[in-house]
Amino acid sequence: MVSRLSRKNAQTMDEVVKEYIREMKIASGLNEQLIFDAWDEVSGAASHTVSRYIRNGVLYCSLSSSVLRSRLFPRREELVRKINERLLGDTLFVRDDPKTGLVKQLILQ
Repeated sequence: MVSRLSRKNAQTMDEVVKEYIREMKIASGLNEQLIFDAWDEVSGAASHTVSRYIRNGVLYCSLSSSVLRSRLFPRREELVRKINERLLGDTLFVRDDPKTGLVKQLILQ
């Protein structure tokens, strides 16, 4: 016999997906990839980004072009704000993940 869910237990797909992400413990990896995708989109420097990683809310991006780095350097705060706005608009982003949350600072190398 198939049991029916009562309306009290009904969840939206967004809630179910977020719960699944937490249960499978993949939130940190997913958040990291979403941050990197946001960097690529917001900065426009995807083709010149050699490496990137995030640690303690600080996004480190190594660029192959010193000219591009000097152009992006004064826009760091704006880039962080736009990255975070994009992340908060993404339903898959888990904001309260203890390892990888919102970007606090951007370091260009």
